[in-house]
Amino acid sequence: MKVLVLNSGSSSLKFQLFRIEDWAVVASGQVSRIGEVTGTFHYRWLSATGEQCIETEQHAIANHHIGLEQIVTRLQSSGALTDIQELCAVGHRVVHGGEAFHIPTIIDDAVIDAIRQMIPLAPLHNPANLDGILIARALFPQVPQVAVFDTAFHQTMPRPAYHYALPATLYNEHHIRRYGFHGTSHHYVAKRAALLLNKPLDQCNLITLHLGNGCSATAIQQGRSVDTSMGMTPLEGLVMGTRCGDLDPAILLYLTQHLGLDHHQLDALLNRQSGLFGLCGVNDMRELHRLIAQDHNQDAELALNVFCYRLKKYVGAYYAVLGQLDAIVFTGGIGENDADVRTHTLNGLNNFGIILNETANYAPNSGERVVSHATSPIAVLVIPTNEELEIAQQTLAAV
Repeated sequence: MKVLVLNSGSSSLKFQLFRIEDWAVVASGQVSRIGEVTGTFHYRWLSATGEQCIETEQHAIANHHIGLEQIVTRLQSSGALTDIQELCAVGHRVVHGGEAFHIPTIIDDAVIDAIRQMIPLAPLHNPANLDGILIARALFPQVPQVAVFDTAFHQTMPRPAYHYALPATLYNEHHIRRYGFHGTSHHYVAKRAALLLNKPLDQCNLITLHLGNGCSATAIQQGRSVDTSMGMTPLEGLVMGTRCGDLDPAILLYLTQHLGLDHHQLDALLNRQSGLFGLCGVNDMRELHRLIAQDHNQDAELALNVFCYRLKKYVGAYYAVLGQLDAIVFTGGIGENDADVRTHTLNGLNNFGIILNETANYAPNSGERVVSHATSPIAVLVIPTNEELEIAQQTLAAV
């Protein structure tokens, strides 16, 4: 039996097909540039002999329904899915579940209505997620569908952590509060960290750092999220590729009053023109390092320092929230692969019991590993995230 995981974006469909006996990925890929003149279908699968096969096609893909039909056709023609009856469930990534969803949930009409009501909280994501759900239900009417929410893991935050100091009516009537995101990733690496520490998850206190183009930090106490850096939207918190993170809100008033920026311009400025990109003109950390190493670019150096300084502040803050800490976990593209970021972030924290082993930190390795010194009271772990596997496993558990 197999579980299909779908991540439906505004112009793309990402998918992975898992074999539940061993959680092997038997097929994966992405349909991108949906609705444009030329779309792309990238497909990877395991042949009958276990060989990895890859192919890429370019042709018009008019809409998500056609895109998903092409995915199903290719899964069947390649032998990855010999019969629809092999599917025991379809898992959907849904970005925003608001306060309505604390756990992965089997999708019915009431769940669809609730996801639709959450669209004002995630106008760029929930409509696309919902499209994927509706299309998959139409194509697989007999297969259980499960929604796995990015916000669900953070629904254990206590009220002081998720309430903003705004008039109570804004929370009571408009649901303005901290929700947090990347929950599926934080949950996955927390479970893996517990295994590396050889402790039950409900006995672990962790700070997990998901660092990619989007970045978030989470304080995990006894296996439960008690605070997280992203807020009502994914804009708050850490410095990111193109997002500013924490900001004095009066700056928005200033930009409106003195520069005449409207809400569309502010949205573009804060979400797509800020962060690393705003500071030095690039949002890829690898390119930023190249600018520093080869060109001695001072803007790039400042961007790196701002990025790591903000990270260090959150590590310190969440250490104070937790009181006792077992490990700091780095994940995401930057967290997993950038030893310099790990060094800059944790440098100077020896007196807090956080001591890096620089040899282990810089050793070429792509797997789960400990990069703290043997004498460090607090472990520093690097754990590659696998949100699709987490969605697949949560989907099967829900079914």
